[in-house]
Amino acid sequence: MNSYIQIANEHIENNLAVRKMPGERGIKPEHLPALEDVKKVQRQLENDEKKILKQTKKK
Repeated sequence: MNSYIQIANEHIENNLAVRKMPGERGIKPEHLPALEDVKKVQRQLENDEKKILKQTKKK
């Protein structure tokens, strides 16, 4: 049980250190712009692919 507690504490300390890093570098996640929705981007890529296929068939 003792080793479990040591591992859990190490995990917590690592997470805290990783979360602290961006702030130390001046990066504030709450100030980053929101990215496009993944599904929206995927639909756009699929539409683009269909357009390209149609264009290549015409040639």
